[in-house]
Amino acid sequence: MRDLSTASPDPLLLPDIGALLSPDLYEPALYDSESVHPALARVMRTQFAADGIVGPLTATNGALDAMERILAATVRPGEAVVVEDPQWVSSLSLLRVLQLEVVPVPVDDEGLDPDALAAVLASRHCSALVLTPRAQNPRGSVMSEARAAALRAVVAHHPDLMVLEDDHAAPITDTPAATVTTGRRRWAVIRSMSKALGPDLRLAVTASDRDTADRVQGRMLLGPGWVSHFTQRIVAAALSDERSIDAVRHATEVYRQRRNALVSALAAHGIAAHGASGLNVLVPVHEEAAVTAHLMTKGWAVRPGEGFRLGTPPFIRVTTARLDPVDAAHLAADISEAVDGGTRRRDE
Repeated sequence: MRDLSTASPDPLLLPDIGALLSPDLYEPALYDSESVHPALARVMRTQFAADGIVGPLTATNGALDAMERILAATVRPGEAVVVEDPQWVSSLSLLRVLQLEVVPVPVDDEGLDPDALAAVLASRHCSALVLTPRAQNPRGSVMSEARAAALRAVVAHHPDLMVLEDDHAAPITDTPAATVTTGRRRWAVIRSMSKALGPDLRLAVTASDRDTADRVQGRMLLGPGWVSHFTQRIVAAALSDERSIDAVRHATEVYRQRRNALVSALAAHGIAAHGASGLNVLVPVHEEAAVTAHLMTKGWAVRPGEGFRLGTPPFIRVTTARLDPVDAAHLAADISEAVDGGTRRRDE
């Protein structure tokens, strides 16, 4: 069975973190140490600034941890949060655990629909907007600068809205950054290291407004205190090491080739799939259960779209991170066979 259901990076494409270990990498951190290690702060501050994002930095144990802490610190239970539809399963689960009302807005290949967002915000009070500027999971959308400008114009009429961007795959995306947070009073941009350096490092860095940073860091002091400085130093070393940087660049290109190979192979069968960036390809289908079951018989495990979608029509999500382009044609043929079978059953 080929598991294409889990959005994990290819372990063979991750940098050799072990090669970065050295006797001077560890240094004692005391209780009064800065929450973000200076070495990591320097690297991330430069990366954020290159994309026009400037604000205090906060380190958390991954992107979902950052999202939970930011929302818990800035939005109260029962309040409404606007999300993309379809949306990452884990973030939907998190919003429900936080007892927040989920308000869906459809996305296309460039991200959120500005007109739909404007209609939602005009019709009711919403406390936060959560969006993914690149590698949107599961659709793979990439927010263009033109789309970002249109969304900024929409949210400009709602100055108290918290805008939270989950730029979780930033290091392995081959598209320029665009942001809706420019000029906002309440904002945060999360960037995770999981896809580029490995999920086990459990590290994300968030740039935000000062009040949000203070709230999140203040709550962290009551729990974990801070993310291990040893981990932060390893990540800072990886982000500054030429071999690691080259490995991430190579991975970015390989992921692009694998994703595009499947999209092209499906197009040859007349199936319009979506996957402009990231590790996933969204394939529209009529019957998720039937297609996923058929693919199982062919040796492919993919993810049905039911858990991701709120009002979006059915689809399957295929993670292409470890899908060899040679195998993409075989998978596309099997998907086409499954889709055609569903069409015949409906016609009958």
